[in-house]
Amino acid sequence: MITPNSPLEQFAILPLIPMNIGNLYFSFTNPSLSMLLTICFVLLLVHEVTKNGGGNLVPNAWQSLVELIHDFVLNLVNEQIGGLSGNVKQKFFPCILVTFTFLLFCNLQGMIPYSFTVTSHFLITLGLSFSIFIGITIVGFQRNGLHFLSFLLPAGVPLPLAPFLVLLELISYCFRALSLGIRLFANMMAGHSLVKILSGFAWTMLCMNDLLYFIGDLGPLFIVIALTGLELGVAILQAYVFTILICIYLNDATNLHQRRMKFDFIIEQKRAPGNNPRQIQ
Repeated sequence: MITPNSPLEQFAILPLIPMNIGNLYFSFTNPSLSMLLTICFVLLLVHEVTKNGGGNLVPNAWQSLVELIHDFVLNLVNEQIGGLSGNVKQKFFPCILVTFTFLLFCNLQGMIPYSFTVTSHFLITLGLSFSIFIGITIVGFQRNGLHFLSFLLPAGVPLPLAPFLVLLELISYCFRALSLGIRLFANMMAGHSLVKILSGFAWTMLCMNDLLYFIGDLGPLFIVIALTGLELGVAILQAYVFTILICIYLNDATNLHQRRMKFDFIIEQKRAPGNNPRQIQ
């Protein structure tokens, strides 16, 4: 239960349009409204930039923003996902661009007073991270087949340790999706809660009819302003970290040729009778 004036009050989910179908709850809530506003703003921004067949020859501020985001994500994909042709990378680029843009504007929207921070809720970030993680796993099996499972067994592992390492690598691989959502949720929630606490403290001191309290309020007030700027940077940074981790995981799932060569070499070495592993370089 959230008490009034609690720092967690800003994260409360409120039903705006209640909708119940039997025991199922489909209410339109404030997170739904925030995500809808974010999507509408992004679509309107892209439409205004690309209408009439393209942008202006001399870009304005909005066109420069869209081009900056596009080029930034494109360079990120080209740098982090190696070993693939340009056409193959272009298949992954729209999904990564949409994910980065959605998270960026959701985080920035949460910095507006009296707005709602969608990415401060664990279920939303977890649903996003798990859906992307499942898609990356499917891509890995599509490109590598059963050789995709070779990442569970590092090269040169003794056979008695293989079951333990396979279980450990499997847990580590599945934990990627959990850590991806927790990292975004924890950073956004902790930052907003800290700003709320210090803002309430500074406002309380400011409202006291005492000159001493008014002078003493300058310190917390400057700290709140500095934390607000820091939280703005964290909002942009967390969208970048989430996106770059997606690219790294996608690179691991699609570029298994080196691991595949080591895996096949070990299998052939164990199958061939009379081979001395020390003689094979």
